Amino acid sequence: MFQALTNASVRMVQRYLPDAFLFAVILTFLVFVAGIVVNGKTPMEMVNYWGGGFWSLLSFTMQMVLILITGHTLASTNICKRGLNALGSLAKTPGQAIVLVTVVSCVANWINWGFGLVISALLARVLANQVEKVDYRLLVASAYGGFVVWHGGLAGSVPLTIATEKHSLENITGVIPTSETMFSPMNLTIVAAIMSVLPIVNRLMMPAEKDTIVFKGEGIAQQEMAAADSTIDNTPASKMENSRLISVLVSALGIIYLIYYFADKGFKLNLDVVIMGFLFLGILLHGTPRKFLDAMNEAVKTTTGIVVQFPFYAGIIGMMTASGLAASISQWFISISTPTTFPLFTFWSAGLLNIFIPSGGGQWAVQGPIMLPVATELGVSHAKVAMAIAWGDAWTNLIQPFWALPVLALAGLGARDIMGYCLMMLIVTGGIISLGFLLF
Repeated sequence: MFQALTNASVRMVQRYLPDAFLFAVILTFLVFVAGIVVNGKTPMEMVNYWGGGFWSLLSFTMQMVLILITGHTLASTNICKRGLNALGSLAKTPGQAIVLVTVVSCVANWINWGFGLVISALLARVLANQVEKVDYRLLVASAYGGFVVWHGGLAGSVPLTIATEKHSLENITGVIPTSETMFSPMNLTIVAAIMSVLPIVNRLMMPAEKDTIVFKGEGIAQQEMAAADSTIDNTPASKMENSRLISVLVSALGIIYLIYYFADKGFKLNLDVVIMGFLFLGILLHGTPRKFLDAMNEAVKTTTGIVVQFPFYAGIIGMMTASGLAASISQWFISISTPTTFPLFTFWSAGLLNIFIPSGGGQWAVQGPIMLPVATELGVSHAKVAMAIAWGDAWTNLIQPFWALPVLALAGLGARDIMGYCLMMLIVTGGIISLGFLLF
């Protein structure tokens, strides 16, 4: 029965889900109309909200472009290819490949989502090349599926924010230590349950051999993504471009800074730190500036979807927040809540809003000031409600192409290729998380 449901989900998505760019456009018009109908805004007001938010994610867009480019470039070095190949060699059968990439994705995304997205996608490509008859769509979907645990992990923006002094809602919640959020028994149980169940679920979704779609291209082990050796002539310019000394010196600056950063702040990862690590390790391991730049030129071709689509999501966020539509959705869930169900309904409402506001920080700015005062009135733990918002933000990323774009770009697939499998993961993980908020 589970296999039949999976096949039905895959067929439905293949038939009805448009390209990721069109998905963003459809959401734009849906929010535009909802703001007029639900909140009584005029069309011109909605246009202004959209235009006012359109460029609000430029900094984040650049971060996502850089993490994709630098991760791709680092993976194209010989040492990283050998490491990924060694890890991939642990899987001998299609089932083992699916389980391995799911486990690696879950663990890596729990440590840091930017690192996890890139590493799991690259491992999926390696496994597709090394393991015969493994379905490439499910392999990539499994690589992306581990992303669901990120907001319950070490880089979760909501628990880290409320653990910081002088955060925006400190007057309501005070400073909440991570021992009550990401390291609470409830959160650790949810993470452990997902990490245990998701590999099994993905293994059960394997299609019949006649329906399997295998990787058509060359894998990372065979691709010469790293630049070929450049011809070195006697000109000073060519000698500098092919100088190993220059690569060593410039990478040393970045690596020394990172060592100082970790010594000073502990193992505190964020996007900027991950990007810097990828960048300077890539420079060092490629050996020469010429090889590094050639690899970067190849990697930049994968960023088109991010550059084009992220501004549209920024416009959607602008309309959702400025029109009051996000607040209206939250208020409706509040109206049907009791002290027992409030964390659960907060989780569900956050999951719904995340489809339109696929940003942890943006969603917290919208829902936090609404949900936490209600939690005070109902006598519900602020930490639990904060984690409900965090998990809702992470949960529906499984069916939101916004976050899948880096993985899809590295894999060379489209959103409809993996979203049927991701829909099944959404149902299973949603049940696990919901039970967590009811039982604790």
